[in-house]
Formats: sequence, C-alpha cells, structure tokens
Amino acid sequence: MGLFNKIKTMFQKEEVNDNNLETEQKEIKVYEKGLSKTRESFVSKLVNLTNKYHKITEEYFEELEEILIMADIGVNTVMTFMDRLRQRVREEHIEDSEYLKEVIVDELFIIYVNDEVLTSKINVQQNGPTVLLFVGVNGVGKTTTIGKLAWKFKEEGKKVLLVAGDTFRAGAVEQLKEWSYKTGVGFSSKEEGSDPASVVFDGLDVAIKENYDMVLIDTAGRLQNKVNLMKELEKINRVIEGKIPGAPHETLLVIDATNGQNGISQAKSFKEITNVTGIVLTKLDGTAKGGIVLAIKEEVNIPVKYIGLGETKEDLQPFDIEKYIYGLFKNIM
Repeated sequence: MGLFNKIKTMFQKEEVNDNNLETEQKEIKVYEKGLSKTRESFVSKLVNLTNKYHKITEEYFEELEEILIMADIGVNTVMTFMDRLRQRVREEHIEDSEYLKEVIVDELFIIYVNDEVLTSKINVQQNGPTVLLFVGVNGVGKTTTIGKLAWKFKEEGKKVLLVAGDTFRAGAVEQLKEWSYKTGVGFSSKEEGSDPASVVFDGLDVAIKENYDMVLIDTAGRLQNKVNLMKELEKINRVIEGKIPGAPHETLLVIDATNGQNGISQAKSFKEITNVTGIVLTKLDGTAKGGIVLAIKEEVNIPVKYIGLGETKEDLQPFDIEKYIYGLFKNIM
C-alpha cells in the first residue's frame, strides 16, 4: 500500500474506540486546522492542475514545479523531487494525472524521510535532569515555545525548571518568569545583564539539588554578531557539560515559519555555530507556505521536532510526518 492510501486509511476513521485513538484524532484535527492556509492554497492549485491536464505533459511538470516552489518547499528540494517524479512516471508508465496526485504525496514523504530513522522524540534521560537548550533569533516565539513545552512536560508528570539565560534582551527574563507562573513550574534567573553562563550554572545547581526532571534554558538570539553569540553558546555548553556530563541532551532551534526562506538561512547560520539537534517551527498556521517543513529538512538535514499550529498550548505538537502529509493533502484523499 502506498503512503497516500495508508494515511487515508489511518486518519479517516469514523469511530473512536479508545483513549489513544481519541488523542490521535484530536492531534489530527490540530494538524488539519493549522495547515488549512497551506492546504487551501497549495492543494487547490494541485487540483486545478489535475483538472487542466488529464494527461501528463512537460507543461504539467513545469506548472507543478512552480506550485511547489510557491509553497516554500525550496528550489533545491523541488528540483530533487521533480527528478524523482519524472523518473517514476517513466518507469511506471504513468499517464493519468489523477493517479499522479497519489505519487506526489508518496514522493514528498520519501524526500523528507530520505531512508533515515527520524524521530520527533526528545532525548529524555532516565536518571538526572534532561537539559534542553533553546536557540533562535529574537521574535520567533522562542520564549513562548519554552513556556508551552514546560506545560506539556508538566502535564506528563515531570518536574520542570525554566532558566532565563537570555539576560540581555529587555523583558526576556520577566517574560519567561511569567510563563513559569502560568504553567506552575520552577524558575531560575539573575538580574538583566548578568553573564548568561553564570545564570545557567546556578540554574543547573538548583535542578540537581531539587531533583528536577526537565531543565529548559533560554538563550540570547543576537545572530547579527555571530562570533560573540558563538562564544557565548560555547561557554554555556561548557558549563552545562561540566555540571551534567552528556548535556545538553537537545539543542532546539526555534524558527518562525512565516519568515520562509529567511528561516532556512537562520537554520544554516545556527548550525555553523552550535550543535543543533532539532527544530521547532512556530506559526505554521499563519502561512500558506507550509512546505518549509520539507525545505528545512532537505537544506539543513536537522529533524523538525515540534511545530506550532496555533496560539494555544495544545497547538504546539510533536512533529509527525504522516499527520503533516494528511493535514496538507486531506482535501484530495
């Protein structure tokens, strides 16, 4: 069974028989709603293309290429994808553009996975605190993401500590403190302007002494001065490793999906200066260019771990490629 039919079978269940399935259905609804702008733009163009060309021609391929690029899938990704698609059409003697829609869904999935074992799971430690370091430029929703994840981890029964390592942006410490109140989790900070590494050192002291399960560390996002930021992150990483060997267990880069290709440039820049293990893509519901998920994976080869699909705490979801593909193509399934 191709991925198109597999996803169709998995996610279009009419009956909800147990709690796990009910949770799954709720998550699917979040994906459906959050990807509606991209779906309405991208899939409607795909449907129009299929109606226009009943047979597959070179003109069909050219128009499809343009549609994919407009969805922010990225030129390099689209070129790779189009080569694969043309090859399948030749090898399988595909002539029907209606059937080709299913092949397109399959190939987009294959391009993302690329024969790798991908996981959106966080590298949670069984013993001692799990340390998550958050990086990203100002304004992408980094602090809000930390707050929403703190809530998620607390809901899972974990003891959570927020550490305000972004000591230079005005209001950043207070903003994170406010999230600690909202979510009812621990908070560690110093006054604005303090050395971020010393804030992290003290925060980890608290985490170890008070047996916290999860430590979420905010950092500055001054990418315009890459050398200084790199030195700062190197110092923070040394402090973390010194206090908890093997930590940080994840370094999560937060990117605003509405920034499009600029977000990919940020990912490349941060990858140069620190060991990014996963991406959180915020505000995906606010753009018609949700194809950026595929572009990021292809361009920087870092898995997307979470996506923001709305304003509420529940709208920050672990990334699931099958739910993403379903949310994108639901109208043609």
